[in-house]
Amino acid sequence: MTANNGAVADLSMRGRVCMVTGATSGIGRITALELAAKGATVVLVGRNEAKLTACLADINRLTGNDKLDYIKADLSSFQSVRGLARTFLSRYNKLHVLVNNAGAIFLRRDHSNEGLEMSWALNHFGYFWLTGMLLDCLKASAPSRIINVSSDAHKRSHLSDFPDVRNPGKGFQVYADTKLANILFTYQLAYINKSTGVTVNACHPGIVATAFGANNGLVGKMIQVFSKVFGVTAEQGARTLIYLATAPEVYKVTGKYFVKEKEVQSAKSTYDARLMTRLWQFSLDISQRLGMDTRPLER
Repeated sequence: MTANNGAVADLSMRGRVCMVTGATSGIGRITALELAAKGATVVLVGRNEAKLTACLADINRLTGNDKLDYIKADLSSFQSVRGLARTFLSRYNKLHVLVNNAGAIFLRRDHSNEGLEMSWALNHFGYFWLTGMLLDCLKASAPSRIINVSSDAHKRSHLSDFPDVRNPGKGFQVYADTKLANILFTYQLAYINKSTGVTVNACHPGIVATAFGANNGLVGKMIQVFSKVFGVTAEQGARTLIYLATAPEVYKVTGKYFVKEKEVQSAKSTYDARLMTRLWQFSLDISQRLGMDTRPLER
């Protein structure tokens, strides 16, 4: 954790505006903290206002950075994401780094406000909606970066078509499918933005000892025990996110998958052009039905 301890400050991100979703705990909080320590204006996004205000105050205390802001939003809800984007654009005319981090596993079937299965709503569509709504701002701010937090769980996906997003199944398999979708989304978005100055990369933070899975009762507690025994700390898990958001050597790198700050190959299925195209159209169709202006994602 970076503290305001009198050492020479690293202000390499001064003047840059960054948004981090899922910013009140775990790797999201550490990423927001480190970006703030580097002098960035950081917008924290989370569902709980009390946690957001406490997190903002804590980051301010630790870094001395007062260029901090928060917006409350539920990333599984289309209407909430649209409100988030509108609020952000009313306050800022630049966005240099977007970290799509908010995500969860749902072992019991649950649905979003719009009736989408929660894993798909939060883990995939939350990224798709927010990125699409802020893409023009990211382009206007270029060079800018989008970091999508995925998982090596994508290697266990058997996704070959796109499900009824109201009833696609449940548990670890659906989670793996959405993590595959994160990477397919990353690669396609990078392709259509290859000459815009916006880079898009995905990463696997590792098995991180956080509150991930806590929403799943006893099984969730078992997930947390496993991650504490075999996982890495939130500080270690956030390193790749921070690297992709700040490192000068990757400012032109796009459409790649990173683990432990290194570019690696993702699963073979993530390079399937047909699957990638089908996901894109599937996502556009669902989003258009909900009333999203998808033109920035169709160019």
